[in-house]
Amino acid sequence: MRSDRLERIRGWQQRYVDEGKYPGSALLIRRRGEEQFFHASGLRNIEENLPFTRDTLVRLYSMTKPVTSVAVMSLLEQGLFHLDAPVSDFLPEFNDMQALVPGATQIGQTEPCAVPTLHQLLTHTSGLSYPFNPGVLPEAMAKEDLLFKPDHGSLAPMVTRLSGLPLAFHPGTRWEYSVATDVLGRVAEVVSGKSLGQFLQEEIFEPLEMTETGFQPPSGAGSRLASLYTPLAGDAMALNSAETGPNSLRLTDSYPHSPFWQAEMHSGGGGLIGTIDDYMKFTEMLRRRGRSRNGLIISPQTADFMMQNHLTGDIASMGPQSFAEQPMEGMGFGLGGAVVLSPARARCPGSVGDFSWGGIASTFFWLDRQLDMSVVFLTQLAPSSSYPARPELKALIHGAIAE
Repeated sequence: MRSDRLERIRGWQQRYVDEGKYPGSALLIRRRGEEQFFHASGLRNIEENLPFTRDTLVRLYSMTKPVTSVAVMSLLEQGLFHLDAPVSDFLPEFNDMQALVPGATQIGQTEPCAVPTLHQLLTHTSGLSYPFNPGVLPEAMAKEDLLFKPDHGSLAPMVTRLSGLPLAFHPGTRWEYSVATDVLGRVAEVVSGKSLGQFLQEEIFEPLEMTETGFQPPSGAGSRLASLYTPLAGDAMALNSAETGPNSLRLTDSYPHSPFWQAEMHSGGGGLIGTIDDYMKFTEMLRRRGRSRNGLIISPQTADFMMQNHLTGDIASMGPQSFAEQPMEGMGFGLGGAVVLSPARARCPGSVGDFSWGGIASTFFWLDRQLDMSVVFLTQLAPSSSYPARPELKALIHGAIAE
């Protein structure tokens, strides 16, 4: 990688800070297992003028999903289930499922449907949704506050409440970003006999030496937890809102009062807190096809299986109406993350087979197995749709690759 071209990234990070787009950010690049670049810019806490540093803790939000998906696949490798198993085999409250009829305008307009499978949960084709998506089911979820927030109680009762609503569509017929990974987290609890936090700690965090990652910030973290900001006038999680406020960096979750300190909810879809070096250890494990310094997390064959496209085409071909963390054209979806099918159709430099995902606070990671490269980018600005940082960053990094 060309050092002079990598220097452009520093200017890009600083420009986002100077223009009031991000409070601060950190970027880490490794290639062939060696660190190529690290830079932190701006602040993790504007109000106290605290710098964004390498050990800054952030809300990973949906970058939790690949971690939970790997955990689920580790159980699969033990022969404890198969991917075509209906979720009701583990969570009986999902028996006798209903789906909204096509064109439904009310939540009661339903018809019987199949129970979603574990594979459909892993690929967001289950018929579940998110409250911030458009449609009848998301409206009902929002009304009942069915979002797996850190201060919304524990996992099991929330999943049971979710099972009482119909699906947005028949499983397998469409792609829609959803709380499916939270349901998978509950499946992992039932199958393992442990809380999701304990299971992730034992099966992923400890062997990968991810000592600062969990559903609560580590003990003594204090002001290392970044504050969260939004340019929106209202809810920072209103992803489709165009209502921006006069302050592009409005404080929405200050570190001293963050609900994550007392998080009861083990949200497999969006609950983890962590640092850039910790998440790079997870990303490097995927790049190394499941291997870690302390042995296999998953087998190379399972890692390859996860990072293939599991859809019939790209995401766009499956008629999504939902918000997503990635482009939809030229992008497939594996188990827990997106897969580049065509960089040209995705309109972003990259390699076929890139595996990636991001979080609502504008965090992002990807690994490129053709270039033997891993990238983790952290900031704390919600929603992630606010600025085109991800394609800009990919262009900057690919522009620094000389061979």
